[in-house]
Amino acid sequence: MDESPRKKIVIIGPAHPYRGGNAMFIQYLCNALSAKFDVRLLNYSLLYPSFLFPGTTQFDQSEKVIQGFPNERIVNSINPISWIKTALRIKRENADLVVFDWWNPFFGACHWAMSLLLRKHYSGKILFITENFISHEARFIDSFLTKLGLRYANKFLALSAQVEQDLQGIAAGRPIFRSELPMFDYSHTPFDSEVERRALGFTNEDNVLMFFGYVRKYKGLDILLHAFPLILKSLPNAKLLVVGEFYDKPEIYTDIVQHNGTANRVKFVNQFVPNEEVGKYFAAADVMVQPYRSATQSGILNVAYSFGVPAVVTRVGGLEEYVTDGVTGIVAPPESPEELAKAVVRFYTLRSTVDFTANIRDRVSRSAFHGITDVFDQILSA
Repeated sequence: MDESPRKKIVIIGPAHPYRGGNAMFIQYLCNALSAKFDVRLLNYSLLYPSFLFPGTTQFDQSEKVIQGFPNERIVNSINPISWIKTALRIKRENADLVVFDWWNPFFGACHWAMSLLLRKHYSGKILFITENFISHEARFIDSFLTKLGLRYANKFLALSAQVEQDLQGIAAGRPIFRSELPMFDYSHTPFDSEVERRALGFTNEDNVLMFFGYVRKYKGLDILLHAFPLILKSLPNAKLLVVGEFYDKPEIYTDIVQHNGTANRVKFVNQFVPNEEVGKYFAAADVMVQPYRSATQSGILNVAYSFGVPAVVTRVGGLEEYVTDGVTGIVAPPESPEELAKAVVRFYTLRSTVDFTANIRDRVSRSAFHGITDVFDQILSA
């Protein structure tokens, strides 16, 4: 008996050669779904206009591509003619499901126009994956563009309980499905902890904390820098490694360590880290600290977990869904240097009796993303 044809899914989202967590998520998703479905990925020919992008480049300059997936660069985020061409292209696919990846209100007009043009041809078949609902640095225009962009979604896939809750306000009976981010696995190349510490100017006796990822106000690096002198009172061997490209002015943060006398204990690496070098920083760190002011979920937390590195996170958004306090990391109240310092010290106190790495491996093995094809079966049937 002939097998029935595989259902076709068209996904609109960023992918290589773009860099960052959104592109990585889409690549993992496409590879996972392609085991069961016929997947077509439509990428962006222009993601952000250069004058709106705060970093050095939008493109991945790594030598090693992780989870690459064939894609067609067709969508120009600011060109309405491109939106029409893309919609016509998607209509010709006669897919069983059209998926938009949503993470930033900037794409509100683009996604609204394409989903409007597709809504009759794909009635009931338009899914929006909502990585974020409202951006971390929301303004009134963000709320407007989010509601505009999601207007013609027939279904939603939320990646955290926080986003699922946020969607309830606009879903109006439209189904909301749940999954989570995959574990972004950079750990194939082994790095020696002692060697990497020495290269960064640390020793095996140092207690090395790390902040990893691009630097913006909502990520709370300033809170961690203010907490660091308090941490040193209990952990005199503590060192802080800050790795990531600054989207804010670096002086906002370097001035803090100059003023509080910790400059000789804080190492800044102001750059986007290529894939092949990510592991060396996690090899050097005991724990990753995410002192966020707001969050939905965090791809960087999943990178840490792929290396077995625990995290100290703040109780915001969906972060605490992924960290079991005292088991895979520590959860602290947000926006408090004092509470953050206590959480870091608590981690080091528990470290002698809690096998954080083993607990993380168990958490990774139970990741909801492992069942993503089953979730899409449900979505296609809804």
